[in-house]
Amino acid sequence: MKKCQRITKGIKFVVDVGKKIVAGCGERHVEGEQKLLESGSSQEDLWGGGIDWETKEVNYNSMINLRPQQGNPSRDVMDKDVRKQIDEIIKEIFSL
Repeated sequence: MKKCQRITKGIKFVVDVGKKIVAGCGERHVEGEQKLLESGSSQEDLWGGGIDWETKEVNYNSMINLRPQQGNPSRDVMDKDVRKQIDEIIKEIFSL
């Protein structure tokens, strides 16, 4: 597993909640989204967010999360179960 260098205050990530994998360290969420789609992930399983290294706070805000057809009409991940899945994956991978 390749990890980001912690040279900035935070990172943007995209999680595949189905495969429990993460793409991160890009300047935009769409970069991670494209990498995961190219490697066989399904769009429905991809959710974007970020980590603030100083506070260890995870956010769930990304343009790729705007999906009214999936019941998510916001940039934020609205489903608490999906947020829980994201948290579990991120905390394990990034040792938060």
